[in-house]
Amino acid sequence: MPIDFRNTNSLWASILVETLQRLGLTTAIICPGSRSTPLTVAFAQHPQIEAIPVLDERSASFFALGIARQSGKPVVLVCTSGTAGANFYPAVIEARESRVPLLVLTADRPPELQDCHSGQTIDQIKLYGNYPNWQSTLAVPQADISMLRYLRQTVVHAWERASFGSTPLTHFPTPGPVHLNLPFRDPLPPIPDTTTNPLKSQLQPEEFFAHCQEQAVTDNLQPTTYNLQPGIVKVIQQWQESQEGIIIAGPAQPQNPKDYCNAIASLSKTLRWPVLAEGLSPVRNYCDLNRDLISTYDLILRNPRLAQQLKPTMVIHIGELPISKELRAWLDKCQPRRWVIDPSHHNLDPLHGKTTHLRMSVEQLGIWVKELKVDRLKVDGSPLLKVERLKVERLKVERLKVVRVRAASPTAKAWPFGQGSPPLKVDGSNLQPDNLQPDNLQADNLQADNLQADNLQPDNLQPDNLQPDNLQPATNTNLQPATQPYLQKWCEAEAKVRAKVDQTMTKMSQLFEGKAAWLLSQCLPPETPLFIANSMPVRDVEFFWKPGNTRIRPWFNRGANGIDGTLSTALGIAHRNQSSVMLTGDLAFLHDTNGFLIKNKFVGHLTI
Repeated sequence: MPIDFRNTNSLWASILVETLQRLGLTTAIICPGSRSTPLTVAFAQHPQIEAIPVLDERSASFFALGIARQSGKPVVLVCTSGTAGANFYPAVIEARESRVPLLVLTADRPPELQDCHSGQTIDQIKLYGNYPNWQSTLAVPQADISMLRYLRQTVVHAWERASFGSTPLTHFPTPGPVHLNLPFRDPLPPIPDTTTNPLKSQLQPEEFFAHCQEQAVTDNLQPTTYNLQPGIVKVIQQWQESQEGIIIAGPAQPQNPKDYCNAIASLSKTLRWPVLAEGLSPVRNYCDLNRDLISTYDLILRNPRLAQQLKPTMVIHIGELPISKELRAWLDKCQPRRWVIDPSHHNLDPLHGKTTHLRMSVEQLGIWVKELKVDRLKVDGSPLLKVERLKVERLKVERLKVVRVRAASPTAKAWPFGQGSPPLKVDGSNLQPDNLQPDNLQADNLQADNLQADNLQPDNLQPDNLQPDNLQPATNTNLQPATQPYLQKWCEAEAKVRAKVDQTMTKMSQLFEGKAAWLLSQCLPPETPLFIANSMPVRDVEFFWKPGNTRIRPWFNRGANGIDGTLSTALGIAHRNQSSVMLTGDLAFLHDTNGFLIKNKFVGHLTI
């Protein structure tokens, strides 16, 4: 786009917009107002940016949030000075808590009009508290080449911080909101003057913006692979030596759901641990990848006997904990050793248990666990620990060697992983635990009370309420006979409870919220984006969503768990996307009816 030299404000705004476009910006949501006129004109005139006007600031902010969430790229929000920007606050909080890249541009009055009741003026510095990844108030526009360079680089930095965040405790990105406060003096419209004439010869766009390229920024700022330290090797070894572990897949909205689900499947297959998959996780919709998938854990754990028998010694939970209060109470009571896998710097353990956060992606973890595979074999009565295919990219500590250790006694000789690193001690007795004998899981232990189909609630679906004579074959045909007693108990319980739930739902003629979720899990076209509102809908999906292979993509606002902007976010998810669906309750829907103001600019299809 040609740079706009009509006046200082026009030049300033066009430099800002051109920088953003070259970095990868494609969408800007514009709210009405006078003070933001230079920004509005610059975005509207750029041929490669879709500038969408939205009247209501709160709806606009959640619409932008939805677009950014499904695209994984920052979306710009623009508003005028005064209280307009305050209406963005709920969306800024949600963006921070759920790690969505959002770039908020609030126009402001210049310093000389602050604190003097000049009108439509509030203190906009740090307007959103500590929620932005980064925030700054820029200088008042000046027709000076050095100040234009300052503006350009500030915008580059803002884009980087929105895309990748700043996480000193991890090498992985934490996207989120960034706030730039932009003061403008009059004249606000693009009224031509001569102040910018000297800059026309100094500013050569191709040279000035040469380094502002999306690919260059991405390559330079993509985090390096997390280094595999000896401590991580020992943690993985502990997992591989345990048969009483579970993997919990919490709510997740990965940009590449198949890779995400494959990583969890690989982890489960290698460790032979069941995967307890939350309804808001894509894992439930990639059933063919996870043969040991457990979807009815909330119901299973309501049976005290089964809850006691299924107590784990180790837990890996991916991301945040599922919504299920039953699962959370069970973990709190059991107090197993837990590892949280998440690349962010957030504390994701509200139970305050015996937890260690491993700041990495599950995709990277799956690779390491597979490459550090331990075969539990017996050779001449002695355990054989085999560490194979140990491969670590960009290892900054000593290079680890592929080691094969044969234990000649119950306690193997310690072998160092690289000179100077702590020894890896192998206790052979730990490889054959005596306490992993199966407790009998007899069908006649599942006593039944009457289960009324027309009054189906989660409390009525407890495993001790299931009639063994009515149990049908497991709906997850991918479930395989488990070779480990602990895993087998989980798989048997899942098959029985899932069969009873499906049987009851099939016989039920009355439609209620839970059956709506159950039906959607089977009726939606493959890969349908589904936005799920907070309050009861997310719980209906948690309790009743049936596992399948539909690759349906669940979307939701579980950062702050509010009902703000439900419709607007769903419209953002569906904008220029394939046909989408929203599952919502009455209150969440009515709370955001202003979202319908977007419909004239909305491009797509949303079924509510």
